[in-house]
Amino acid sequence: MSLVKLGVIGIGNIGSSHVQMLNSGQINGAVLTAVCSSNESRIAWVKSHVKSDVKIFTDEETFFNESGCDAILIATPHYSHPELAKKAFAKGKHVLIEKPAGVYTKNVLEMNAAAKACGKVFGIMYNQRANPLYQKIRDIIQSGQLGDLKRTNWITTDAYRSQSYYDSSKWRATWKGEGGGVLLNQALHQLDIWQWTTGVMPKRIRSVCSIGKYHDIEVEDDVTAFVEYENGATGVFIASTGEAPGTNRYEIVGDHGKIVVENEQLIFYQLIQSEREFNSSYTGGFGQPEYKKINIPIKSENSNHGIIVQNWIDAIVKGSPLLSPGEDGVKALEISNAIYLSSWLNETVELPVDVDQYYEKLQQKINSSTFEKKHVTNSTLDVTGTH
Repeated sequence: MSLVKLGVIGIGNIGSSHVQMLNSGQINGAVLTAVCSSNESRIAWVKSHVKSDVKIFTDEETFFNESGCDAILIATPHYSHPELAKKAFAKGKHVLIEKPAGVYTKNVLEMNAAAKACGKVFGIMYNQRANPLYQKIRDIIQSGQLGDLKRTNWITTDAYRSQSYYDSSKWRATWKGEGGGVLLNQALHQLDIWQWTTGVMPKRIRSVCSIGKYHDIEVEDDVTAFVEYENGATGVFIASTGEAPGTNRYEIVGDHGKIVVENEQLIFYQLIQSEREFNSSYTGGFGQPEYKKINIPIKSENSNHGIIVQNWIDAIVKGSPLLSPGEDGVKALEISNAIYLSSWLNETVELPVDVDQYYEKLQQKINSSTFEKKHVTNSTLDVTGTH
């Protein structure tokens, strides 16, 4: 396959940017051939922004059956990602989904199984994996320079959101519409990078999710989670959309030092001797291991959507390895589901979570909801809830 015929379904905030990128020819080896949206205003936007030979569909079944696409980019609201992906796989299409992979792991695991059975190239838009800053952190940890993991700590409170943001659509920040708040929208990239850089998933989680602490919403806008790893290491993850000015600070401590990332600066405090070796051999009382402070000059690039799309197309055309395999989407979602479940049950939960229990609890949240938005500015937005 020399030129991938690509279709985009979901033409909202992020979907429209994908359409513009593809329509302008920024992705080598791919051509935009079709788009699909059920929103009349977004269809009008497409007609005025894409080339005349791009097919426009308002019905997803017709889109899948008649678009003639080789590959589908899914940028619809959260809940629809797994079902649309499974439909695409059933039609023999390659798939790239926006994050999150879904809302609950039960149907995401089904999506992963469908991808495996289909054998097509499956990616997810974890664009932060293309950020040189996080790639360098992963390289340091995976190469063994940091040693055995001892502690992680990520404070991500720099994604402030006003009430008007939540009022921008009827479905936003509801259990039925999005299935969550700050964890699924603003902090999911960090949850992915957290496990991707360290290479390990938490074993158990205890958390507090505060519902509408700073906003008139029915989902969480403030989270604190304590995690334990298999080797005895611990971690803390803090996320909020109600703090200003916010913080984005990521620390990873190992037997051979500490990595600190803040204000897009990467510092590696590298021990001359491992802490465990120093502890067992030092006899001077109050001493501590010596270290080198290494400032690593890395330019952080936070967008990188085009890199993920290009990597996905290269995987289709050239067989290149995926930077962000779609099957990996379940990992950050697994962590978020565990954080929610722990808060709902008010107890520590083990990973992997019981998929049926989580689904049941989420349905209870949806079915028992009496929340009504008072001031919705646009209830018909056809957007993905990724920002």
